[in-house]
Amino acid sequence: MDNKKELLKQIPKIDEVLRDQHLFVLLKSTARGLVVESVRDVIDEFRGQILKWQGNEPLTLNYDSMIDRIVAKINNKKQKSLRPVINGTGTILHTNLGRARLSMDTCKSVAEAAASYSTLEYDLNQGARGSRHNHIEKLINKIIGTEAAMAVNNNAAAVLLCLSSLANGKDVIVSRGELVEIGGSFRIPEIMKQGGANLTEVGTTNKTTIDDYRNAILDDRTGVLLKVHTSNYKIMGFTAEASLKELVQLGNETGIPVVYDIGSGLMVNLQQYGVDEPTVLESLKSGIDVILFSGDKLLGGPQAGIIAGKKKYIDKLKKHPLARVVRLDKMTLAALEATFREYLDMEKVKETIPTLSMITISIEDIRKKAEQLAIMIERSTEAFIVKVVESLDQIGGGSTPNLFMPGYAVSIKGKDIPLDWIERNLRRYEVPIIVRINHDQILINLRTVNEDELEKVVEALIYVGQKPFHCESKFLDGGNEDA
Repeated sequence: MDNKKELLKQIPKIDEVLRDQHLFVLLKSTARGLVVESVRDVIDEFRGQILKWQGNEPLTLNYDSMIDRIVAKINNKKQKSLRPVINGTGTILHTNLGRARLSMDTCKSVAEAAASYSTLEYDLNQGARGSRHNHIEKLINKIIGTEAAMAVNNNAAAVLLCLSSLANGKDVIVSRGELVEIGGSFRIPEIMKQGGANLTEVGTTNKTTIDDYRNAILDDRTGVLLKVHTSNYKIMGFTAEASLKELVQLGNETGIPVVYDIGSGLMVNLQQYGVDEPTVLESLKSGIDVILFSGDKLLGGPQAGIIAGKKKYIDKLKKHPLARVVRLDKMTLAALEATFREYLDMEKVKETIPTLSMITISIEDIRKKAEQLAIMIERSTEAFIVKVVESLDQIGGGSTPNLFMPGYAVSIKGKDIPLDWIERNLRRYEVPIIVRINHDQILINLRTVNEDELEKVVEALIYVGQKPFHCESKFLDGGNEDA
């Protein structure tokens, strides 16, 4: 007890700690309030450790360890919450990691838009106010052959705006097998309700025919025939669905617009790579009135919802009050325009759009990258058992369910370090490395790791290999704290 009281008296005051040389240097580049807060936090932790101490041996203050902890806490507080990470999971469109990586030209366009004033809503030819839709509309129309187009902040917003404009107070006919949940508990029926539309379910979960749609149509009450591509799940076996061609024919007969929510926004045919998904261009050939798709999935751009189709419907959407609520900001518009410009060359786009290049990369190139990383690790640290193994990668992002692509990964096992400790410290590195633990090994899948990221992966593993994983002293000699 006397030892505790003596140590409590030795706790330095905040002002005294702030005069330490290490913190004096940090104060030149760090907000004073953040430094003071960190000092106070660590001193409180130190005080709490003294009060909880139940050992018999006397304690002594480890001042250097306390300063080290303060510096570490300051650096941790200075870290941005939204940070770049290296994706070693093999999932290309990892929703938790931001989905699509943007092309280099797209990143440059975003930076330019952010760093200066822009022509967001200014017409240079007229010298007057313009429309933010103009930056992408002609470009989208040129690429996919539609009459009109616009973009909103995501595909759920595209569905909401479309139904609010075209079917408010009216029925929307949709197959029971297409009433999907699109992620985060957002469901098509709930979006319809918010849009003021009445849901009319037809058919069954596994079979819906065109006659089911036809029989549900009520004069002056039916606003839209909606088809939703089930991009995040598959129904197998005894199934049937009404085709786009059949729906378009029915729509033409009745004067009811046909809206197709294709979801993932695939623009190029990737069947030779195992991606059996409908493309935007193929779907539009059916004659549908409006198509809706995401910008940040297989299109490979920023988060956005693209709406394209016949001018009379798109113009109506542009004038709807919700259009302002769900509109895009200048940086997303810049990213979307740059992404669509990549599609002016449909062959080269497989190399320039990261999502497409990761899907189409050869298995041999992935293997070479894995072997290169394995050699770099073995030359840099002896803390791990390293080998190249075959793996299965996936596209993810609610696209192409059940599609797994063969790939290669580097397998990591610590010689005397637990796997969960390795994974946790890779995740906590200055540039976090996100990996998977599978069958008693750490897997770094190389499909989603760029060559220019390999050095960072090695640096992280050197750090993890050198960092002691056993309990280490922090504040008190005699009082240990988990690493």
